[in-house]
Amino acid sequence: MVTLSTSPAASPAAPLLQFNNLGKVYPTPRGPYPVLEGINLEVQQGEFVCVIGHSGCGKSTLLNMVSGFATPSSGQVLLRGQPIRQPGPDRMVVFQGYALLPWMSAYDNVLLAVESVKPTLPEREKREIVEDHLRLVGLEKAADKLITQISGGMKQRVSIARALAIRPEVLILDEPFGALDAITKEELQQELLQIWNTQKCTVLMITHDIDEALFLADRLVMMTNGPAAGIGDVMTIDFPRPRNREDIMEDPRYYELRNQALDFLYNRFAHDDDEVG
Repeated sequence: MVTLSTSPAASPAAPLLQFNNLGKVYPTPRGPYPVLEGINLEVQQGEFVCVIGHSGCGKSTLLNMVSGFATPSSGQVLLRGQPIRQPGPDRMVVFQGYALLPWMSAYDNVLLAVESVKPTLPEREKREIVEDHLRLVGLEKAADKLITQISGGMKQRVSIARALAIRPEVLILDEPFGALDAITKEELQQELLQIWNTQKCTVLMITHDIDEALFLADRLVMMTNGPAAGIGDVMTIDFPRPRNREDIMEDPRYYELRNQALDFLYNRFAHDDDEVG
């Protein structure tokens, strides 16, 4: 892989996201339960970062503090240098469970997001945004179908279109393909990469699939076990982009990285009771 040299006078770009000594404690009947502790990480603009770890290690809690659905007990999450205190349209979440309104069409689900964030746009521009993003995920012919009339893969495409239609700075993906069959999952992974290559938003994604992370991500953040989970290791995945799945899997480095992640999860931080999640 070719690395371009930079001028000695050039300074590195400020990170888009910063996790500064982040911690989260939940109250329980038995007393405080520390979920996360001492999280320090920087994420650059346009970076694709996957987070992996065993159940209960605080992955969803970590991303909930980026989205603004949860607040830190200690430390802070900064977006462009400003603390995140609440949800906002600059950060959009795609859930494993879709979170779509079933009585609405695919088109209306996306339109609802656009109207909520950009209510003063002319109706023609709103329609163009919705149509463009449904086309982006290959659903222009299913735009008028109700959510109850489409498959799981199509529902997740609607969720992605809805999230991207308001042009967020950070796209947060919480195991978005975990409930899909293997073929649909691979198709959506490929589509997600194509969209990301076009829009270049920053992506934070929880996954339980090492192969998925190696195909999609620039870096893989591996969490230690809870309670008081932290970042145990960060793996750089430097396969060139755009990526081809077959080419990557024929690269000897793929298996080196895969074995490194497996060793972390099943030897260094083995978890007897839970699957990776």
